[in-house]
Amino acid sequence: MKKIFLALVLVLITTSTYAQNNGEDDLGAWYMLFTNNRVSEKLSIHAEVQYRNYEFADNFNQLLLRTALNYHISDKAMASFGYGFISTDPTFPEPDGEENISEHRIYQQFVLRNSVGKLKFSHRYRLEQRFIDNPLSGNDTQHRARYFLRLTYPLSDKWFLTAYDEVFINLQNEFFGQNRLYGALGYNISKNLSTQVGYLKNDFRVDTFDRFQIAFFLKTDLRKKKKEDS
Repeated sequence: MKKIFLALVLVLITTSTYAQNNGEDDLGAWYMLFTNNRVSEKLSIHAEVQYRNYEFADNFNQLLLRTALNYHISDKAMASFGYGFISTDPTFPEPDGEENISEHRIYQQFVLRNSVGKLKFSHRYRLEQRFIDNPLSGNDTQHRARYFLRLTYPLSDKWFLTAYDEVFINLQNEFFGQNRLYGALGYNISKNLSTQVGYLKNDFRVDTFDRFQIAFFLKTDLRKKKKEDS
């Protein structure tokens, strides 16, 4: 387990080092809130908000709103059907009259979880149908597949390390879309609330972007309220 712990620390150091050598001079930031709301033994509702900047605290890049209905097959397997709305400023400069790209996205995903000792694994397989409205090029429909692998290692009851890699595969035109490598330090504020502060290296075919991330994860359980009311 010591080797695994050192590997996770290495991921954090490596992502920070790469920030000095990228295709963009400015460090951007993603601010995120993820919620999972359990409504029955088998069903839960996912909702999230992500606000992304080209620079640390300025220069809007993207707003992402996403929700999904999750079906819990077991404690280790879950299937989801979801929808997302994304508004994107595609350029770092902000010329007068620039219009954002709007996207409506439908997605299906399957998540598997397992563990080896204290180390937890999460595998996410996702298909996306993207309906894009670009003010310059018009409407377009694209399809994409994504594979996400996360590793999480507890340091104590409160603190943990986490890292993930996610690859994006286009199902039309160029095969490779992007790759995201991430490392973070996490803290369990309470049983149902946690936060992560991390670093993301986002590789595209042409550019590489480095992003600071701060995220909050909130869980609610409406089943308790139903039991109390009954």
